[in-house]
Amino acid sequence: MIDDDVAPVTPATRSAASGAGRAWGVTALLMAFMVVNFADKSVLGLAADPIRRDLGLSATAFGLANSAFFLLFSLSGAAVGLLADRIRPRWLLLAMAVVWSAAQVPMALGAGFGALVGSRIVLGAAEGPAYPVAQHTVFTWFTDRRRNLPGALITIGTALGVVIAAPTLTWMIDRHGWRSAFAVVAVAGLVWAVLWFCFGREGTVAQDPATEYALAPSADLGQPSYRRILRSGTWIGATAAYFAAYWAVALTLVWMPSYLHDGLGYPTDTAAEIVAAVWAITGVVMLAQAGLTSRLTARGVPSRWARAGVGGCALVLGAFGCVALAAAHRGPAVILLLVVGFGLAGVMVSISFTTVAELVPAGRRGGALGLLSAVGTAAGLIAPTVTGRLVDLQGPAGYRHAVLLCAAVLLIGGIAALTLVDPARDARRLAG
Repeated sequence: MIDDDVAPVTPATRSAASGAGRAWGVTALLMAFMVVNFADKSVLGLAADPIRRDLGLSATAFGLANSAFFLLFSLSGAAVGLLADRIRPRWLLLAMAVVWSAAQVPMALGAGFGALVGSRIVLGAAEGPAYPVAQHTVFTWFTDRRRNLPGALITIGTALGVVIAAPTLTWMIDRHGWRSAFAVVAVAGLVWAVLWFCFGREGTVAQDPATEYALAPSADLGQPSYRRILRSGTWIGATAAYFAAYWAVALTLVWMPSYLHDGLGYPTDTAAEIVAAVWAITGVVMLAQAGLTSRLTARGVPSRWARAGVGGCALVLGAFGCVALAAAHRGPAVILLLVVGFGLAGVMVSISFTTVAELVPAGRRGGALGLLSAVGTAAGLIAPTVTGRLVDLQGPAGYRHAVLLCAAVLLIGGIAALTLVDPARDARRLAG
């Protein structure tokens, strides 16, 4: 007897199930891509003290070495983001991972400060497009209403990268020297590249059938210009909010271990554990954000509030958290304030991309996301150097003033998200 409540298995349902499995498999690979990406970024922050000691660097020089990472980061993010509208993202992602690994080799083999700066410039150029191209790729597997969770999982990969890297690389640094950490992340990048070559693909959801990554000269007809997209309130507000969020992310990656050790007096291993805990809690917050925004969207709440409203409020709360953190001393409250002040900012990283992806058509998505990343990640070029200068001039008090500066940036970004972003309004204007 056939149960009427059970749908029959047909070739169509098997194909749909297979497609869904492939979509989540690619999402997992892209999440791992961001794990490696942020493990690469975190190496210098985790090894800050031994690197500065062995290479004889001041705080300003160390901040400049970290800022060198962002010298081509933004430009590359914009250029490769535009290419992602014309070249299959699969190959772009593969090339990035291979270059990441190659860039780590000089420091693993004993190079000095000049090579450190050069390798960070190359690494930044290769990693600049990583997040926007990863998001662009995962969006080809899901419709707009289903993008909140996979988009958030890609962002959670950034937090997970530090959660894994902080204790693991700190252990390697303590026992085998700081150069061993560069070797570990180089190998991790190569392993991911092999897996992606074997299993990585783009999806076909919301794909522009006229382009298929090989645009004809007439394929741009009917598409809004990038100039119009970049002048929209949604793109401007999302980009300003992303800039603020990335300011907090850059400080967390580069200076949080030193802030905990030199500014608050925690032992090195305890500082690494706190960094890992902050990023772990941040990952949970990002997952909660995905659930909240998905529920609000499903209930018909406009994206202006379901996405940008949530992210903008998170940035404003982060600003108040940073103000409180600047006055805090060692103790349990520090972890809570670090999560509020810096962790909540990560919510806006994911939201900025899903919001802009909602606004623009598929044929303009890679470029729009790349340009968003280019402007937003410029914060990574500024924040580490400014912080290093403050620390050189003021000693441990410089960390406190850097945190207060971060509060001001987060507040401005939160206000921009709450007042400028409205995808429905701007989509109608672009279509007109």
